[in-house]
Amino acid sequence: MSLPAPTADNRAVITGSSSGIGTALAEELAKRGYSVILVARREDLLNQLAEKLTAKYGVVAEVRAVDLSDRAQREPLTAELAERDIAILCNNAGVSTFGAIADLDADFERSIMELNSVAVHDLTLAVLPGMLRKGGGILITGSAAGNMAIPNNATYAATKAFTNTFSESLRGELTGRGVNVTLLAPGPVRTDNPDQDEVGGKIPDFIWVSAAYTAKISIDALERNKMRVVPGLISKGMSVAGQYAPRALTAPIVGTFYKKLAG
Repeated sequence: MSLPAPTADNRAVITGSSSGIGTALAEELAKRGYSVILVARREDLLNQLAEKLTAKYGVVAEVRAVDLSDRAQREPLTAELAERDIAILCNNAGVSTFGAIADLDADFERSIMELNSVAVHDLTLAVLPGMLRKGGGILITGSAAGNMAIPNNATYAATKAFTNTFSESLRGELTGRGVNVTLLAPGPVRTDNPDQDEVGGKIPDFIWVSAAYTAKISIDALERNKMRVVPGLISKGMSVAGQYAPRALTAPIVGTFYKKLAG
């Protein structure tokens, strides 16, 4: 089933839209005529993006400055989305840390669990009843990392294992019910996020794909109700290796690389 056409009332929601893939997804959807709800922590960046999308594409762009890792902040947003006409949900927000988990801040690691996994679950459940009535599409940003054990990236890999499995399981439940579900499982994606500068120089340039390219093929895949989209040849290789190679073999190799990313 195709996605609902953009209307004056329906919206596409993009989490993590203040930078990177989220910004690119918001622009791709606005380019296709969808009015958007932009969700992230940094209100100033969201306002700048909203002004740009409205001026360039003539769409309505609403801003919701919310820390999705905070349940108290998340609850009003989920309540609002449950009452709105949501045509598309891009569950994109997520962060990663590098290093041995025993050496990392425990509270921050728990916040990653909330943001990368629990928030994805909450927002999906909020919009799903409306989509079952009117149709819709859910794009979930997982990761090639969710297919394998990754020492020195343990929390992120585990949360992305959840998003990968949740997306593809949900898709199976919704077959024939008018709701498209697609998993975006990228490897390294070049973005304008300053947080990426710390590790960007440690990964060869040829491995990266652009955020704009990732956004376009992701929305194309969602329109076709494709199960999984994996941008870039390297990401495809990581995905295959994670699914079929023995973890006892891949974990030490990948873990050594991620230890270098941690410095």
